[in-house]
Amino acid sequence: MLGSCKIYSFTGTTLSSDLQTITIQNFVMNTAGGPANLTLTFTEKLKEYYQRNTNLKLKPTGGDLFLEGSITGYELTPVAATASDKAALNRLTIRVEVRFVNSKSEDDSFEKEFSFYQDFPQEQTLAQVEGSLVPKILDQLVLNIFNDTAAQW
Repeated sequence: MLGSCKIYSFTGTTLSSDLQTITIQNFVMNTAGGPANLTLTFTEKLKEYYQRNTNLKLKPTGGDLFLEGSITGYELTPVAATASDKAALNRLTIRVEVRFVNSKSEDDSFEKEFSFYQDFPQEQTLAQVEGSLVPKILDQLVLNIFNDTAAQW
């Protein structure tokens, strides 16, 4: 009934059945700012998400799928001005450059930038909200990367 070279699953993946393994290299920090453990936290979130939502086995090297990249932006910007020209909202944006290689289908490979942000009130400092905003941003980045690599939406 589902005639295709891709495999449908209820997790939303469209991975071919000949894909068995994935290698996820530790992401590196190519920007200033951010928590000291940001790259480690992001890499571990990626690994956990793929393990939880696919049948792929993690391999240190030589996986059928390969992910690597770097965090290229950790930026705080004002986004909404008040009548007194002060920022009503600040925005924390994290940018990630990703290289994805599918060894079984080169057409699916890519290099791409992903970014996501969260806004917070001007009355709060980054130090006050960083602990709650960063995990939300990283979760969305992981989901976006997963969708482009395993679900290809």
